[in-house]
Amino acid sequence: MLPSIVADPSVLLPFILIGFAAQLVDGALGMAYGQISSTLLISMGMPPAAASAGVHTAETFTTAVSGISHVAHRNVDWWLFFKIVIPGVIGGVLGAYVLTALPAGTAKPFVLGYLAILGIYLFYRGIMHRHTERRPRVISPLGLIGGFLDAAGGGGWGGIVTSNLLVQGSNPRKTIGTVNTAEFFLTVTISATFLATLGWAAFTTATLGLLIGGVVAAPFGAPIAKRVDPDRLLTFVGALLTIISLFGLYRAFG
Repeated sequence: MLPSIVADPSVLLPFILIGFAAQLVDGALGMAYGQISSTLLISMGMPPAAASAGVHTAETFTTAVSGISHVAHRNVDWWLFFKIVIPGVIGGVLGAYVLTALPAGTAKPFVLGYLAILGIYLFYRGIMHRHTERRPRVISPLGLIGGFLDAAGGGGWGGIVTSNLLVQGSNPRKTIGTVNTAEFFLTVTISATFLATLGWAAFTTATLGLLIGGVVAAPFGAPIAKRVDPDRLLTFVGALLTIISLFGLYRAFG
């Protein structure tokens, strides 16, 4: 397990860089902060429950800044927001309790396997996506499933919710902004659940580094979402997650 808070900048820097890069991609694409951060933390030896708790604690702050930025840039569809936020919170609480009830050794391979599958899916969507805009029909179940997997896997809210809404034809800019804004309420709930079950032990040096890097990057996601082709970023994120997750599985079984 990673140590508790350490003030040494050389120890903090790798986690700051991870948080910055993950949040920059998440803010622009509507997914991948949790997946990238959790995959790297687990690969570095942190138990899944502690990794998920630390990531969600940092996300409480980064999603607040990101959500404000998306609201300011008018990237939020409020009708869609209320359809996903309540089911997402319910799923997040259930996922957090399930993860903290499992031994770390049992959970780790399943979490890494889930992240690898998610990475392959994101990569596929990046290559094959052809968007035709229309109003999505399946919304609330995505929020429930996305919230559950986000807490249980340390990431997955954006990967599940954003990508599936885009597949159904939802407007990309509005979808990314809405899912990012709703994620703030999800992470607050999940963090509170982890705090009740794990205590303050989840707040480590890694958490502090992710928080600093993520908050610095958070304001830039909304303007990027307006300008950068999401398919290219999606392909990169999918490939990165797949490689890191498979490497983590190799180490877990090696």
